[in-house]
Amino acid sequence: MKFVDEAVITVEAGKGGNGCMSFRREKYIPRGGPDGGDGGDGGSIFFEADENLNTLIDFRFTRHYSSDNGKNGTSRNCTGPKGEDLILKVPVGTTIIDTDTEEILADMTEIGQLEKVAQGGFHGLGNTRFKSSVNRAPRQTTKGSMGEIRNLKLELKVLADVGLLGLPNAGKSTLIRAVSAAKPKVANYPFTTLVPNLGVVRIEQERSFVIADIPGIIEGAAEGAGLGIRFLKHLARNRLLLHLVDMAPWDDVTPAQAAEVAVNELTKFSATLSEQPRWLVLNKLDMVTEEEREERCQAVIDALDWKGPVYRISALSKQGTDEMMRDIQMFLDKRLEAIEEDPSIIEQEQAIREKVDTEARERVERMRAEMRARREADNLDDDDFDDDDYDVEVEYVRE
Repeated sequence: MKFVDEAVITVEAGKGGNGCMSFRREKYIPRGGPDGGDGGDGGSIFFEADENLNTLIDFRFTRHYSSDNGKNGTSRNCTGPKGEDLILKVPVGTTIIDTDTEEILADMTEIGQLEKVAQGGFHGLGNTRFKSSVNRAPRQTTKGSMGEIRNLKLELKVLADVGLLGLPNAGKSTLIRAVSAAKPKVANYPFTTLVPNLGVVRIEQERSFVIADIPGIIEGAAEGAGLGIRFLKHLARNRLLLHLVDMAPWDDVTPAQAAEVAVNELTKFSATLSEQPRWLVLNKLDMVTEEEREERCQAVIDALDWKGPVYRISALSKQGTDEMMRDIQMFLDKRLEAIEEDPSIIEQEQAIREKVDTEARERVERMRAEMRARREADNLDDDDFDDDDYDVEVEYVRE
């Protein structure tokens, strides 16, 4: 199954049924009067967050969705049946945006969350509704109103407590394999990881958190180089970022330079996201001699002017990983304790997340516009460019 994290669709709610104009005509009942019933309401359209889904691929093949129309009213004051609502299921972590107004209609962050995005049309009135002492035989009815039509953009961001940031071959996939049951592909070449991988880190029986590994970024990613910044948006919902730096790089780029590149690209992508809690993780120290180890570590710290937590680890041999995972769990536990004391923290985090989402969306759209402009300038065939080319497999493993 392909991992599709964006889709554009159109939804159309059902039209309301028309009211009926009818008069009661039965034997032995003179002047029976009006008996036209109301129409039924049109069906509305809802989205539901489903924990069993992890991709928006179904919305790539079907772009138009509509719910049932309400039926017309009938005689004998019978109301027409209501149109059936349409419930579309999406993965947890999906944001639903109205492309015409740029309004965020719903943020599906909880399992089973149900949100209405298009209101069905309201029913028309039958002529019975218009009878009065001065209007014994009304011939007025009303038609049902049209249902809402919306053009929607669906954006999926993986839900994880901790996100891994770094250049290709920094050891992100190796780390997630070392601390969880996830088994992403690991190989000694750039861009081995093509999709976000999720793993559950279990500290104790009742204490665990989710960690996410996204494809690596390179210098120029904000302008579309490499895999670009398509997957950086998946870090927007993380509580904590781990910035992994390869201390034994295979190319001529020094660890300090690699660290600066990752931070610069993150800042270009979203200045707000770059200011969120982030820890520095110096990886692959088992491949560095003891004489050079401290010098290389200090060079990275000085280059970033780093003042936050620093962890020196080897993901391959699991050196220092257990301590780091326990510290992460303590960090997340303290956040929950702070929320219990001050629930407004949730609102503050939501505001930050919305700001990051907005910055990320603007950056991605700007990058795509620039890529299209370059293709047009080079007289390239637009058919050669397809967002589906970036669709890849997703893996979500629990212990």
